[in-house]
Amino acid sequence: MGHDAGDVKDAADADFVEWVQARQAGLLRYGYLLTGEPHAAQDLVQTTLAKLYLKWDVVQAPARTAYVRRIMVNEQASAWRRPWRRREVTSSPLIDHIAGQLVETEGQAGHDAELWSVVTSLPVKQRAAVVLRYYEQLSEAETADVLGCSIGTVKSNTHRALAALRIRLQEVSA
Repeated sequence: MGHDAGDVKDAADADFVEWVQARQAGLLRYGYLLTGEPHAAQDLVQTTLAKLYLKWDVVQAPARTAYVRRIMVNEQASAWRRPWRRREVTSSPLIDHIAGQLVETEGQAGHDAELWSVVTSLPVKQRAAVVLRYYEQLSEAETADVLGCSIGTVKSNTHRALAALRIRLQEVSA
């Protein structure tokens, strides 16, 4: 008695659902750190998961997290190139409350609003480098793999981002 294509697809779908459920909160947090907006983060995660689903049988298990992070960075960079996107602003007390919950991690009671507002003002590639290196705690090599660039590019983007953060935080504090 053999397995038919339906059994294989059902097993793959179950595997996909299990993978997503185990990582959903982290993906939303990462999406929020990239976008700065909870609804945009949810859209980014949804788009990313749709793309992952289409390649589920091709992308091997050890590479899935890096593949998803790369999709998210690329999708976010593409979103900021769209002219209509630059005009849209989403804010309300409820959204701000949800945003605070999305970036909370174990052992942290929240985030520094001043620092976060400065981080969200960084260019997309610099923000992605900072988020991957310091929020997601990836190595330079892992960050380079996710961003699809060299380690040197990660170092320069991180260096530029940290320099900009220092200047902007001094301006905010003054």
